[in-house]
Amino acid sequence: MIPTTLGESDVAKVLPLSVKETIHQLDEFIVENSKTARAFLRMMEIPTPQNQLKIHVLNKYTETQELHGFLSACRNGKNIGLISEAGCPGIADPGAEIASIAHKEDIQIIPLVGPSSILLSLMASGMNGQSFSFNGYLPVDKSDVKKKLKDLERISRSCDQTQLFIETPYRNNKLIDTLYQNLQSNTKLCIACDISLKTEYIKTRTIAEWKKTAKPELHKRPCIFLIHAQ
Repeated sequence: MIPTTLGESDVAKVLPLSVKETIHQLDEFIVENSKTARAFLRMMEIPTPQNQLKIHVLNKYTETQELHGFLSACRNGKNIGLISEAGCPGIADPGAEIASIAHKEDIQIIPLVGPSSILLSLMASGMNGQSFSFNGYLPVDKSDVKKKLKDLERISRSCDQTQLFIETPYRNNKLIDTLYQNLQSNTKLCIACDISLKTEYIKTRTIAEWKKTAKPELHKRPCIFLIHAQ
């Protein structure tokens, strides 16, 4: 399970040398996007020529029956790599389906160390790291997202639990307005953007405090949002 960078950052600063050494031993990979995966492998200076790499694409369009075939090499004693589009494979990532199949077939799974925006944002947020929940994307419909936020706020308050979620990057600015309008003034909100990049921005404030400051410009920037209700 091979982690990647969270953006255009220096790989030497966010990935241990062992990741590069492992990649150099492989020539078959399961990836979410072939183009970006090949670019990552070039950045990691993989010695195998690009035209000799065997790439399986795993995304929302991949048929379930195809997944078993992706592990054929493992059944024959060969190692293959599972690469995330960003961060760690299997975490908010379709690679979890491959890991599940591997467990059923007693195929060894080796997770390599790398960045996770979920854990890095939680580390920096100052919120409860003992109890937390990642909720993926919020609903698109305005009434549904309002209800979802109220539910997350209620759970956070009653369980003393940090709630994390994400949004499509081009809707980040709209989401901030929605959070301001629907969360309680004393609820803490952490906005973590461009994690591990030079433009990294991580701030935690109450909703009341956020409303008194200029809104950050988050359009098309990878962000993760955390809330903790008092």
